[in-house]
Amino acid sequence: MAGFLTTHVLDTARGLPAEGLEITLIRIEGSGARVALARMRTNEDGRTNSPILPAADFATGTYELLFAAGDYLRATAQAGADPLFLDEIPIRFGISDPDSHYHVPLLLSPFGFSTYRGS
Repeated sequence: MAGFLTTHVLDTARGLPAEGLEITLIRIEGSGARVALARMRTNEDGRTNSPILPAADFATGTYELLFAAGDYLRATAQAGADPLFLDEIPIRFGISDPDSHYHVPLLLSPFGFSTYRGS
Protein backbone atom coordinates (compact mmCIF):
# COMPACT_ATOMS: atom_id res chain seq x y z
CA MET A 1 0.00 0.00 0.00
CA ALA A 2 1.28 3.44 -0.90
CA GLY A 3 -1.64 5.64 0.11
CA PHE A 4 -1.62 8.35 2.76
CA LEU A 5 -3.90 10.99 4.29
CA THR A 6 -3.25 14.72 4.59
CA THR A 7 -5.30 17.73 5.62
CA HIS A 8 -5.05 21.50 5.38
CA VAL A 9 -7.04 24.16 7.24
CA LEU A 10 -7.65 27.62 5.86
CA ASP A 11 -9.23 30.42 7.90
CA THR A 12 -11.48 32.00 5.28
CA ALA A 13 -12.56 34.83 7.60
CA ARG A 14 -8.98 36.03 8.03
CA GLY A 15 -7.70 34.90 4.63
CA LEU A 16 -4.88 32.94 6.27
CA PRO A 17 -3.81 29.38 7.00
CA ALA A 18 -5.19 28.23 10.36
CA GLU A 19 -2.04 27.80 12.44
CA GLY A 20 -2.17 25.87 15.73
CA LEU A 21 -5.49 24.09 15.17
CA GLU A 22 -5.63 20.66 16.82
CA ILE A 23 -6.84 17.74 14.70
CA THR A 24 -7.63 14.22 15.87
CA LEU A 25 -7.81 11.31 13.44
CA ILE A 26 -10.31 8.61 14.43
CA ARG A 27 -10.95 5.25 12.80
CA ILE A 28 -14.57 4.06 12.92
CA GLU A 29 -14.61 0.30 13.54
CA GLY A 30 -17.30 -2.04 12.17
CA SER A 31 -18.98 -2.08 15.57
CA GLY A 32 -19.16 1.72 15.53
CA ALA A 33 -16.37 2.06 18.07
CA ARG A 34 -14.18 5.12 17.60
CA VAL A 35 -10.42 4.57 17.89
CA ALA A 36 -8.17 7.65 18.05
CA LEU A 37 -5.12 7.10 15.85
CA ALA A 38 -3.33 10.44 15.81
CA ARG A 39 -3.45 13.94 17.20
CA MET A 40 -1.60 16.81 15.53
CA ARG A 41 -1.56 20.60 15.26
CA THR A 42 -1.41 22.60 12.09
CA ASN A 43 1.75 24.54 11.29
CA GLU A 44 2.12 28.09 9.94
CA ASP A 45 0.86 26.87 6.55
CA GLY A 46 -2.30 25.31 8.06
CA ARG A 47 -0.97 21.80 7.38
CA THR A 48 0.35 19.06 9.62
CA ASN A 49 4.11 18.55 9.46
CA SER A 50 3.63 14.99 8.24
CA PRO A 51 0.74 12.97 6.83
CA ILE A 52 -1.90 12.51 9.51
CA LEU A 53 -2.17 8.89 8.37
CA PRO A 54 1.16 7.85 6.81
CA ALA A 55 1.62 5.07 4.24
CA ALA A 56 2.85 2.61 6.90
CA ASP A 57 -0.50 2.87 8.78
CA PHE A 58 -2.80 3.47 5.80
CA ALA A 59 -5.77 1.12 5.45
CA THR A 60 -9.18 1.24 3.82
CA GLY A 61 -12.11 1.98 6.09
CA THR A 62 -14.17 4.75 7.63
CA TYR A 63 -12.38 7.60 9.36
CA GLU A 64 -13.17 10.90 11.00
CA LEU A 65 -11.08 14.02 11.30
CA LEU A 66 -12.12 15.98 14.38
CA PHE A 67 -11.09 19.64 14.13
CA ALA A 68 -10.90 21.65 17.38
CA ALA A 69 -12.28 24.75 15.69
CA GLY A 70 -13.59 26.35 18.88
CA ASP A 71 -10.18 26.40 20.54
CA TYR A 72 -8.69 27.91 17.39
CA LEU A 73 -11.45 30.53 17.08
CA ARG A 74 -11.00 31.51 20.73
CA ALA A 75 -7.22 31.79 20.28
CA THR A 76 -7.67 34.08 17.27
CA ALA A 77 -10.36 36.26 18.92
CA GLN A 78 -13.07 35.12 16.48
CA ALA A 79 -15.15 33.03 18.86
CA GLY A 80 -17.99 35.32 19.87
CA ALA A 81 -20.27 34.45 22.77
CA ASP A 82 -20.57 31.01 24.33
CA PRO A 83 -21.84 28.61 23.32
CA LEU A 84 -19.95 28.85 20.04
CA PHE A 85 -21.80 28.24 16.82
CA LEU A 86 -18.93 25.96 15.73
CA ASP A 87 -16.81 24.15 18.27
CA GLU A 88 -15.67 20.69 17.27
CA ILE A 89 -16.08 19.89 13.58
CA PRO A 90 -16.18 16.18 12.68
CA ILE A 91 -15.68 15.17 9.06
CA ARG A 92 -16.41 11.48 8.46
CA PHE A 93 -15.17 9.98 5.21
CA GLY A 94 -14.28 6.66 3.63
CA ILE A 95 -10.99 5.45 2.23
CA SER A 96 -11.58 2.82 -0.43
CA ASP A 97 -8.37 2.90 -2.49
CA PRO A 98 -5.31 1.73 -0.53
CA ASP A 99 -2.92 3.24 -3.07
CA SER A 100 -4.33 6.79 -3.26
CA HIS A 101 -3.48 10.06 -1.59
CA TYR A 102 -6.53 11.28 0.29
CA HIS A 103 -6.51 14.99 1.11
CA VAL A 104 -9.35 16.31 3.28
CA PRO A 105 -9.06 20.09 3.71
CA LEU A 106 -11.21 22.31 5.90
CA LEU A 107 -12.22 25.85 4.98
CA LEU A 108 -13.21 27.49 8.25
CA SER A 109 -14.89 30.68 9.46
CA PRO A 110 -16.67 31.35 12.78
CA PHE A 111 -20.09 30.63 11.26
CA GLY A 112 -19.44 28.10 8.52
CA PHE A 113 -17.13 25.51 7.05
CA SER A 114 -16.73 23.37 3.95
CA THR A 115 -14.62 20.46 2.85
CA TYR A 116 -13.93 18.44 -0.28
CA ARG A 117 -11.60 15.71 -1.45
CA GLY A 118 -8.51 17.56 -2.51
CA SER A 119 -5.34 16.47 -4.21
